[in-house]
Amino acid sequence: MERRQLFVVAAAAIGLAPIAAWLSRPGAVNFPMSDTPFPVKKTDDEWRAELTSEQYEVLREHGTERAGASPLNKEKRAGTFVCAACGQALFGSDTKFESGTGWPSFFKPMDGAVGTTVDTSYFMVRTEAHCARCGGHLGHVFEDGPPPTGLRYCMNGAAMTFKPQA
Repeated sequence: MERRQLFVVAAAAIGLAPIAAWLSRPGAVNFPMSDTPFPVKKTDDEWRAELTSEQYEVLREHGTERAGASPLNKEKRAGTFVCAACGQALFGSDTKFESGTGWPSFFKPMDGAVGTTVDTSYFMVRTEAHCARCGGHLGHVFEDGPPPTGLRYCMNGAAMTFKPQA
């Protein structure tokens, strides 16, 4: 067992779960899809130059913004939610709903816009949602959404921008 893994296990065992979770989370170095050939691929330096620090943390390092922090959570106008990194159209406003979680939630992405992978960080197994064009981390998908899909795409507002319908 590596020293880091030993520390994570020990920290969790003595009640330091937040520290253990932080150490075990995916980061830029072990971005799970780093070998996936996305149509838009840039270096870390290029992403850092184009994104705000919060966008970089969420999109490239799998971070999560604080619940209720995003103005997109309250966005009610007709339009499209797009990837903040590459501009890919992700969700139509007609698929957005109020989930009560503090994050923008949708029941269905646009066709081919969002991919998913298994996320085992924080001692959980979840379905991660990422931009199909650049691989940026958007949030997670849960099976407690409304009809017709029963899915809740719980997205980080920092990962998206909003384009109002003209």
